[in-house]
Amino acid sequence: MAEIKKITLKSGKTRWRFVIDAGRDADGKRKQLTYTFDTQTEAKGEYARIQHERRTGQLILPSKLTVAELIDAYLASKADDLEETTLDGYRNRLLHARDYLGHIRLQALTEDDIERWVAWLLVGARRRGGPKGTGLRTSTVDGVLGRFRAALRYAVRKRYVARNVAEYIEVPRKARKADRRENRRPEPWNVVEVKEFIVGARDDRLFAPLLLSLMGLRPAEVAGLRWDEDVDFTAGTLAAGGNTRTMLRNSKVIEKDAKTEAGERTLPLPEPVRLALMNFRVLQEAERATMGADYFDSGYVFVDEIGQPLTTRHLRQAAYRLMAQLDLRRVRLYDARHSCLTFLAVNGVPDVVLAAWAGHTNAAFTKRKYVHPTAADMGAAVTHLNDLLGVADGRSEAAM
Repeated sequence: MAEIKKITLKSGKTRWRFVIDAGRDADGKRKQLTYTFDTQTEAKGEYARIQHERRTGQLILPSKLTVAELIDAYLASKADDLEETTLDGYRNRLLHARDYLGHIRLQALTEDDIERWVAWLLVGARRRGGPKGTGLRTSTVDGVLGRFRAALRYAVRKRYVARNVAEYIEVPRKARKADRRENRRPEPWNVVEVKEFIVGARDDRLFAPLLLSLMGLRPAEVAGLRWDEDVDFTAGTLAAGGNTRTMLRNSKVIEKDAKTEAGERTLPLPEPVRLALMNFRVLQEAERATMGADYFDSGYVFVDEIGQPLTTRHLRQAAYRLMAQLDLRRVRLYDARHSCLTFLAVNGVPDVVLAAWAGHTNAAFTKRKYVHPTAADMGAAVTHLNDLLGVADGRSEAAM
């Protein structure tokens, strides 16, 4: 137990001091903290507070740990739990926190610091994807702020700090409204546009992989499909999500399984997709015969003319090339998934089936993020309203 000692300075003044254990450092050496006060009463009060907080698990010891060092520790704690692509995403989202806040001692970080940081993110933090030094989209700021909140929760759990100073900081509402006005994202294709694309792409070599995107598969799932393991023409099924090939920073291919159990699912093949895949398989056999020993037999569905596996980047490029050729409104390839799930939802597919098709565990998430009814989709509502608002014999009152 620490002892409060009376000490006399060279000047002759009296002070009261005690020393407490503060654990061990990274090298295993014992750490101690010294507290000095002008009066014995102050020393006893502080000593009692420290002992009480230590007993109740609330003690926060002084630390020189910086925000940048916290970020390093947080990412290291996630290394064994996250896939490489996910960890890289975490690292990217914390870059702005490291740049703006990294030099600050963690225990000195305040809500005002976080608010100034968020303001900077909205006006001057952009590195790429637009003019350098301009503001980030509010949706991006949400992701950056959310990840930093998680890092601070880790700091609270580790008792580096007593509270999370970012917990209640939000993107200002005015910034959200301005972002919605100035950066309206194109809506996913409607049914007419999907059909126009299908008709225009029918003779393209990559018609089958593109059709897989239109039946709701993620680009990484399309790129990871294998003929023998995932496509069953006899049963008319497709094993999606069991093997994906995604891109890390648009340069390195990462092959992995789905993030969740729900992501690995067996889907029945719509007949047009089954026929397109069969034709694609026949085409690849012909290309194999032409190339002979030079053909690269990778076993993947999405390959080029010599059998080399293609990536999600190639799939996007093929889709955008066809959009331009067909003079169709350009949307993200990933929006094909949105179009598919919206079509299924407005045509009465049950929520639980919709989520299972998408590979989600939460049906509410699927509907909130992926279902975007258009005015044309609301025709059924108009029919019901006609019944509600009309008169019993079907006639409405004449205009006055």
